[in-house]
This record gives sequence, C-alpha cells and structure tokens, in this order.
Amino acid sequence: NFPRKVLIIGSGGLSIGQAGEFDYSGSQAIKALQEECIQTVLINPNIATVQTSKGLADKVYFLPLVPEYVEQVIRVERPDGVLLTFGGQTALNCGVELEKAGVFQKYNVKILGTPIQAIIDTEDRKVFSENIASIGVKVAPSMAAYSVQEALEAADKLGYPVMARAAFSLGGLGSGFADNKEELKSLAQQALAHSTQLIIDKSLKG
Repeated sequence: NFPRKVLIIGSGGLSIGQAGEFDYSGSQAIKALQEECIQTVLINPNIATVQTSKGLADKVYFLPLVPEYVEQVIRVERPDGVLLTFGGQTALNCGVELEKAGVFQKYNVKILGTPIQAIIDTEDRKVFSENIASIGVKVAPSMAAYSVQEALEAADKLGYPVMARAAFSLGGLGSGFADNKEELKSLAQQALAHSTQLIIDKSLKG
C-alpha cells in the first residue's frame, strides 16, 4: 500500500562540521516524498538544520530523538511509514530501540527503505564481520569486546598494533589505532562510555 503519511527521524543535535550530510539527505527525502504527495512529519530537535526550515516538512516536532518522544509523535500522528536512514547514527539507534520495544508493530508503522534487520546486522560489528566472512570476503582478524579488560585480552591474542572500532556510536567515538596496552586502554574507556560493544581488529597499517 502506498503510504499517505511518513515520519522522518531527523539528524538531531550535531557538532559543527559533523554529519551535515544527514541533514542534507533528510531534506532531500522530505522533498521526494512531497513530490509524491505524501504528507511528511519530521522529528528533529535541532532548529539550525535545513530539514527544519519553515515550509519544508508538513509538520515538525522539535523533540529529543529518544524512543519515548518518538513514540508519542507516532501515537499522535499515526504515520503509515517511517524512514530511519536519513538521520545518521542517532536516528538508527533510536529506530532499533523502537523496533525492539515493539513500537512500530504496535502502531502498524511500516519501516521504509533499509530493513531494520539489515541496520542491526551492519551496526553490530561482530555480526557484520561474521556475515562478511560467511561470503568469503577476507577481512582482518578481529574479536568483540564488551569491557576494557576484554579489549586488552583480545589485543594480546591478536597482537599489536590493533584498531579499535566502537559499534552504534556517533562519528566513530572511541575508534582508533593502538600500538600498546596504554593506548588501547584509553581508547576502550572512551569507546565503552558511548557504546556497549568494541571490535578489536588486527591492524593492517603498514
């Protein structure tokens, strides 16, 4: 069924110079929907974005991009569909939480575009690495860690230097290279303050 009303989860609060592409892509998504005569509802607390410009979306909610507020908007607006992939990491994380809480199913909201399971599989670094390996693509040896100690143990097994990559994090917070335990410990502490999972890769840096 062709949707009549679509909710776009926006890009949220951004640092200067960070993730401006999601503001742009979100505004283009709104324009594309309107060309198809689909009513657009945007939730985005950042007034300094193109997305929230007057006259772009049919209705704008300046609310935090957290599941509780998004569910309130869904309950009031009753959109037919939702777009999660035009707001960057914040929107993706929020969408995954809403899906796990059963909110989309509760209000019969269809996820448009990228399927939610594909988002989960690519955001979870461990699952993504396993899926890539399953189709025969060669990748650097890696291990998942959920604590600083696990990260250090993984690095000992893989051998330094290593690359640490945080899952579900905005702008790659806590990701980087480590040549020794001290550097990795600092990276891991920063990463796990923003994410529940850290992937330790064997560094291929020359």
